Amino acid sequence: MQGVTVVDHPLVQHKLTLMRRKDTSTKSFRELLREIGGLICYEVTRDLPLGDIEVETPLATIRSPVLSGKKLVLAAILRSGMGMLDGMLEMVPAARVAHVGLYRDPETLECVEYYFKVPAGIADREVIVVDPMLATGNTAIAAVDRLKEVGARSIRLACLLAAPEGVAKFRGYHPDVAIWTASIDSHLNDHGYIVPGLGDAGDRLYGTK
Repeated sequence: MQGVTVVDHPLVQHKLTLMRRKDTSTKSFRELLREIGGLICYEVTRDLPLGDIEVETPLATIRSPVLSGKKLVLAAILRSGMGMLDGMLEMVPAARVAHVGLYRDPETLECVEYYFKVPAGIADREVIVVDPMLATGNTAIAAVDRLKEVGARSIRLACLLAAPEGVAKFRGYHPDVAIWTASIDSHLNDHGYIVPGLGDAGDRLYGTK
């Protein structure tokens, strides 16, 4: 699909398979999601711009590359996005963090906002939206809508699983936002869940029903 990168690294795919198992414990699910978050972050940030600085090594002085521009913003969609956030922060510990509180109405499948807080200067920062599941696409669309409203101009979306329906809808609303995911699964069921998927990521992450 145009604008979508499937992260097919063997470690990502192996860990995703373990997460799909219905008998995987909450502890293991949480650890695996954090680990995959870091691995996907590695791929999402592959093309970040670099600049050179002068560095003195024990043997010589050289020009060496470092990330240029302002710090990244990792925009976690509450609550399940927090499960990927820690792994991503391990990769980019200086990143700023935005919190976008949204939940999906079980009847309409539309999203409702209950919290929104972002770092200053977001217009000049690369923003990575973090949410494990791109199912109907409604939550991700609403999150990106809000981020654009407050000035975000360069946005990427990192998720664990995606449904074709969600990808198509999201790209229809935000064709300028590229997506990274570990898998594009078969379809959505009548309740808006990704099939075969792995169930409700938030419930499995926090041990709730």
